[in-house]
Amino acid sequence: MADRGRASGRAVVALCLLLLFALVGCDQKPATDTAKSEVQRVLDLRATAILDRNEPGFVRTGALSWFGNLAAVPLADWSYRLTDLDRTGDTATAEAVLSYRVRGYDTAPVTVGRTLNLSLDAGGQWYVDTERPAQQAAEQLWDQGEVMAVRGAHGLVLGVGQSAAALRSYADLADRAVPAVSEAWGTDWSRRVVVLVPKSLEGMAGLLGSPASSYRGIAAVTTGETGAPALAPADRIIVNPDAYGVLGAFGKQVVLTHETTHVATRADTTPATPLWLSEGYADWVGYRGTGRTPSQAAPELSQAATEGKLPAALPSDPDFGFGSDASGLARAYESGWMACRMIADRWGEVRLGEFYQAVGAHEERAGAVEDAMAKVLGTTPGEFTEQWREYLRAQLG
Repeated sequence: MADRGRASGRAVVALCLLLLFALVGCDQKPATDTAKSEVQRVLDLRATAILDRNEPGFVRTGALSWFGNLAAVPLADWSYRLTDLDRTGDTATAEAVLSYRVRGYDTAPVTVGRTLNLSLDAGGQWYVDTERPAQQAAEQLWDQGEVMAVRGAHGLVLGVGQSAAALRSYADLADRAVPAVSEAWGTDWSRRVVVLVPKSLEGMAGLLGSPASSYRGIAAVTTGETGAPALAPADRIIVNPDAYGVLGAFGKQVVLTHETTHVATRADTTPATPLWLSEGYADWVGYRGTGRTPSQAAPELSQAATEGKLPAALPSDPDFGFGSDASGLARAYESGWMACRMIADRWGEVRLGEFYQAVGAHEERAGAVEDAMAKVLGTTPGEFTEQWREYLRAQLG
């Protein structure tokens, strides 16, 4: 009996000690939480230094690295949000979301994933050794080198490895593109564009987070910002200098006007919008007022018409894949352009814009084109396709 009593007493003491330890422990944060707050503080100081153009302040948070590459970029906001921290002794790897805005152009921030390697310095403070794009995240232009900026009346051109004269030529193209798009689409959009010109095709691919082979032969693409409001994200026009450089003056203007159209129509371009309409409309605006005939602007379809091999249907989204063969991709774009051109010719330019908006306003892809054709054009997809094929024969035959 006595032994059992002593054992019971020891158990009670042990239990009390455990409870006391638990109560004391409740007031202490785990070491990892402390490290997270300390790293977040360093990232906040880093962001402030970038916005203030404070090089000594930046160096106090980490290696100088690409700080100087940002000097010409007009920044309105810059912030980091730590999402994960993997610490091993005096070193750590942090995952963070970087949010930034370009002053005068971005109404919503660009958000991108960044990976940072840190170590504790002699004073016990976290220090950023390297910062790079997170895995599967796209590069930013300053990751590729020193950024040069050229402003136009309607656009900001940011380039790496390009001459000032080359960047000025892009700004001039943008200054002609924006009014042309507003004349066709209307003025209910920002009427400003940001054009990114990397050094090469590989640089373009890096900005898009994709293999270079995906964009070989593609002169430019327009990409909406991640993290911006879903219905109206800001955009970047990203140029492939290798493909763009071989175009003549006319082709360069058409391409940049096409991409600027994507910026203008972004709020009305949704998952309900088929690519034949979004790409066709952008081409229609690009060629509008140029005097180019269908045979001149649609050589692949013109050849198909000559051979009696006109397409039986409007192109599907996969037909616009950059991995498609060059002729097939050209026919897809030309087919979409001719469809939009037909609407403008037969129903009027205003009705074409209304049709575009009606399709994008649909909640889902299914039924979007059908409903818009019925309400805006008074026709059906079947009738429209037949009219489009007849239009191709008449214009290209």
